[in-house]
Formats: sequence, C-alpha cells, structure tokens
Amino acid sequence: TFKGPIHNSDILFYLKGFYSIPLCVVMITGQYVNYSVVILPPSPAWSQGDPRKVIYPTDSRGQFCGQAGTPLEKKPLLFYFNILKCASPLTLLEFQCPTTQLCVESCPTKHMTLLKANLNKGEQEYYKQFYTFAVSAPEILRDGLCPSMLMSSKPCKSSHDVKWTCCSYRKSNVVVEARQVAMRIFEDYTVSWYWILIGLVIAMVVSLIFIVLLRYLAGIMIWVMIVMVILVIGYGIFHCAMEYRNLKGEPGSDVTIRDLGLQTDFSVYLQIRQTWLAFMIILSIVEVVVILLLIFLRKRVLIAIALIKEASRAVGHVMSSLFYPLLTFALLALVIAYWAITAVFLSTSNDQVYKVFNTTECEYSRDTCYPETFNTTNITAQCPDAECLFAFYGGETYYHKYLIMFQFYNVFLFFWCANFVTALGQVTLAGAFASYYWAFKKPDDIPANPICSSLGRALRYHTGSLAFGSLILSLVQVIRVLLEYLDQKLKGENRFAKFLLSCLKCCFWCLEKCIKFLNRNAYIMVAIYGKSFCTSARDAFFLLMRNIIRVAVLDKVTDFLLFLGKLLIVGIVGICSFFFFSGRIKAVEQTAPSLNYYWVPILTVVVGSYLIAHGFFSVYAMCVDTLFLCFLEDLERNDGTAERPYFMSQNLLTILKKSNEDQAKTVD
Repeated sequence: TFKGPIHNSDILFYLKGFYSIPLCVVMITGQYVNYSVVILPPSPAWSQGDPRKVIYPTDSRGQFCGQAGTPLEKKPLLFYFNILKCASPLTLLEFQCPTTQLCVESCPTKHMTLLKANLNKGEQEYYKQFYTFAVSAPEILRDGLCPSMLMSSKPCKSSHDVKWTCCSYRKSNVVVEARQVAMRIFEDYTVSWYWILIGLVIAMVVSLIFIVLLRYLAGIMIWVMIVMVILVIGYGIFHCAMEYRNLKGEPGSDVTIRDLGLQTDFSVYLQIRQTWLAFMIILSIVEVVVILLLIFLRKRVLIAIALIKEASRAVGHVMSSLFYPLLTFALLALVIAYWAITAVFLSTSNDQVYKVFNTTECEYSRDTCYPETFNTTNITAQCPDAECLFAFYGGETYYHKYLIMFQFYNVFLFFWCANFVTALGQVTLAGAFASYYWAFKKPDDIPANPICSSLGRALRYHTGSLAFGSLILSLVQVIRVLLEYLDQKLKGENRFAKFLLSCLKCCFWCLEKCIKFLNRNAYIMVAIYGKSFCTSARDAFFLLMRNIIRVAVLDKVTDFLLFLGKLLIVGIVGICSFFFFSGRIKAVEQTAPSLNYYWVPILTVVVGSYLIAHGFFSVYAMCVDTLFLCFLEDLERNDGTAERPYFMSQNLLTILKKSNEDQAKTVD
C-alpha cells in the first residue's frame, strides 16, 4: 500500500516524541535572544556597537577620519608620525602603533625635517599641515606633537572602501609588506570585478547547458565529459611542458623555489622553471589517477551511467528542481548577512581604551589612562615623554569580558541556521524525487508540482527533524572552531599541546564528514516515511550496510562521474580566464584590465565556477542518492511479482541484474 512520501506520520511522532516541537521553540528562542542582545536598542551591542570602527581609520584620539558631518570630514587619510615604530613587537600586543596618528587631507609629497622646514617660510607652512602647535621645534619634538621628518608617501587603500592610510615607499617590516600585497590584491579586484562577474555568468550558463544536455543525452554527455576531462588535463600538462622548455636558458630561470623564498610578487614564481615542473608533475599524477580509475571501474562506470540516465528522467519530470538551489542560496545569503551584521555590532561594541606610551623606562607604561585628565596626573611629572594615546577598543565590564562568548554563540546560531537551510533543501529535493520514483504509472501518478508539495511537507511536518539533525552537526562545527581558536591562542606553547590539538582537529573533521553523510541519507528517509530523525538515520544506515557493495558499485562511482563534470566546467572556465587575464589572447589584449597579479581574478573565477557547478550538480547528486535509497527499499519491499511489482524502471532492473552479477563475483 506504500505509494511514496508520507504526508502525516510526523504528526504521530509529535505525540510520541519529545524533541520535535521543543527543538523548534529552542531554535526560535535562541535567535530571539541573539536578536535581543545585538539588535534591540537597550542591548549593549546596539548602544555601543559602531560599524564605522571597521570602515574608518581612527587617529590617536579615537576620532574617525573622513567621516561625513564631522570636523575631520575633509581629512580621510591617516598619517603616522613615525611609521618605523609600527615594526615594534608592541604593535602585535597592543594592536596599535606606539606613535601619534593624525587625520590629514593628503599624504606628504616631500621629504624634509622639522628643523629644515623652520628655515624656510614656505616649507614651514607646508609642514604645518601635520601639526597645529605654535611652539619651538625642540618642545614640539620633545612632546611628540608633530613628526620629526616627512617622507614622500602615497594613499594606500585597505580591504574597506574608505579606510586609507599614508604608506611610505620604504618597507619597515614584513607586516607592512604583507599589507601592501593585500592592497594590490584589492586594487586588482576594483579594476576586474566586472570581468569576474562575466566569468561567473559564463560558468553558470555552461553549467546549465551541461545539465540540460545531460537530461536528453546522458550517455553521450558522460563519455564526452570523461574524454574532455582527460583532454583538458592533458592540455595543462602540455602547456606546463612548453613553459618549462621556453624558460630554458633565461636569466634566473634555474633558481629554485626554496632559494627564492616567500615573495609578495607571486608572478616571480612563474618565471622559474621549477614552478612549471611542479605543475606538470601534479597534473600528470592527476591524469594517471583518473585514467587508472576509469580503466579499473569501466564496468561500474557503465552501470553508473545508466543510473545517471534514470536521474536525468527524474530531473526532467521535476525541472523546477534545477532552480531550487537559488532559493537555498538566497536563504543562506540572509543567514550570512544576519551573522555578519551581528558579528560587526558585537566586535565594535567596545569602548575606546587609552594607554600610556613612552620611549624610556616608566612604571606607568601601558597602563590605562584618560586623555581628559592625563595632564593633571603625576604620570607626566615622573615620565616626561609619556603620552596618553588611543590603543584599541575594549572594556573592563562583564559584557566586554564575556564578549568572546557572545561571538561563539553567534557562530553557533549561524551554523545551526545554515545547516537547517541546507537540510531543508535536501529534504525538499529528496521528497520531490521520491515522488517520481514511487509513482507506479509515470508520469501520471507524479504530483502536479513536486517541489512545492515536498517543500510544504518539509515545513509542515519535518521541521523538528531538520532542527535536530542540523543541531548535531552545528555542535561538532562549533567544537572545531573552538579548537582552531585554542590553537591560535597556544602558539609557541609546548609541542604536546599542539600535537593533542592536531589529533582532536583531525578526529572532529572526520566526525563532521560522517555526520554529514548520515544526515543526508537520514533526510531522504525523513522525506519518504516522515519518521523521526533518529529512526530515519538508523534505518538509512542499516539499509546502506545491508547493501554496502551496491553502495560502492553505484553510488560512489556516480559521485565520481559528477565530480568529473564539475572538474570539466572549472577547467574550461579556468583556462579561458587564464588566457584572458594574462593577456595571451591577442584579439582582446587591449580589453583585459591592467593587473598587479593576474592570478587574483583567475583564482576567484575558478573558485566561483566550482561553487556554481557544485550548486547545479548537487541537484543531480541528491537525485541519484534519493533514487538509490528508493531503489534499495524497493528491492526489500517487493519481488517483481504481480502481487508485489517493482516500482523501478526497466533501466534500473538492468542495473539490478548487473550489480547482482558483480556482487556474486565479489562474494566468490
């Protein structure tokens, strides 16, 4: 009498279970608590949080540079009196350079000293842009009221649109050099962002075309995909070999990567032969592994292709499933935006903390001070060179002491909501494809709108199961974040602690992967039978264990073929973007943007293309997993007789015979 996804059995579970409705209440209550702490006006984060602290640079008084409606509106740049002091180890401890910082309208364009400027009235007027005190030069330098010299510098943009500082051409330390690399990368994004978007749109179009062709020409497309992957990797090997040969005899091309060391200009590595040799070896290994897998799994590949054909028919009858990932993406975007806003308000809800900075020995060094009363204290008498400068944002209240706990709580809720959205998508797709499988007369018995029907069932009956499954996964993910946090805090500690943390991180990484696998199959059983999460997880696990050979023969080989499809799309888009951004296509050489590092947009396009291809292929993967579990259930429920006929198609019956033959051979 079973004819597909059950609509109302979860109602029975509400009566006999104990966590479905309470978990939903806990999840909503947790979000409300987070909302109350951060968003509502009485909350500390709302009253003290200020996102401008992330956007605008602050001077030594904690004032924002370049903020509209303030006296410093026309002074958007931050000038350091002595940039070399930023190389001090105190910078890493206090998160602030121990030198006076001043908001200025423009960066210095001349190199001069204060004493030299006082000899020339014109240069003195120019120098006064960087101080406003009418006292003698020795007194100014003694009190640190202005820089002792000016160096020609330029405005340097940080990772935020309006956060600018005056950066000297002279590199003071590795931190400054790394900051310059980040600025160059940001500049590359500003001139190439629209080309990156075009590349991502092309990846989306290619993925969609591939999926549509897979619907009608599944067998041909799989073989074309396999051949194309081999050819694309082969072309990469050929290109690396040509670059390796062309660099022979070039000056400096025989320098090794180890001798070159860490360079901020990564294009230097492409000018040595060893880099291209490494690329060629890596691609050759990948090519050999792919070919060997295809040779040894050739029979299983044929069976997997038949399963993909059946999945193509299911996707064809549920075409709206191809666009459902857009809803998941939109919901995830809302979750990420809410988490980011909450994190910003929490991280910027600190007060301005001022510290005593000095160059000579002083007992008050690094003590907290207050600029309003600093000159009236005895600190200036005992330490004449001491200054009360803005150090960082913090506080000493209970709220500020436990602020890190609020951040962890916010991260936990983010994981919970993100996993819930992902689980909702998996249950919705599984319910839709299960409706296709368990329709005895296809397509007559298929619901009119399977995706909407499945989404309605998931929201009405299965929210407790989704909340519980996502909660388990979120707890493991938060523990992994906590381990990473402890690893950062314990840098430089004993090796045993580092070894123990590494083992724990490895174990919890494996545990997360296992839970994701179990959750995915449990959600499929939830969508079909409407049972509780734990019952569904148990049933799915033992069902797979009873058919472990079929799992290896069909499911994993199919996942491998779908991965090759994603690899093909990424390879095509990546090669095209490489030739475009590196200026190797003569027809569009003038159109390509001028970049500091052309690998920045290339890597962005490659990563984005993989995520887009993964979004489209995840529908196919979910379809294959759902059909596979339904297929196994069908085998155990029915025997193919007139009284208990199979719901599977003739193609799946063929798969059954082939897999049974392979299983018998394996047992023998």
